[in-house]
Amino acid sequence: MLNSQSVQNYLSSKKMVKITIDKEKCKGCEFCVSACPTSNIRMSKDLNKKGFRYAVVDPEKCTGCGLCFKVCPDLCIEIEND
Repeated sequence: MLNSQSVQNYLSSKKMVKITIDKEKCKGCEFCVSACPTSNIRMSKDLNKKGFRYAVVDPEKCTGCGLCFKVCPDLCIEIEND
């Protein structure tokens, strides 16, 4: 059975991409927060220019799995190959 630590260990060894989030495009749907297998994405307490709380990711803890990119309906998450 998989637990969160085994998922994190696996994903850490498989870093594929670097994630960046455009806070001004984000509408705060939180799909990326739910999709992140390591709970590394959270919602900012601040608001963007549109008045939405936006998603933030800690790049040092990001595994680069890309799941957040796949679920973002507003295309505010970008991925770069390492």
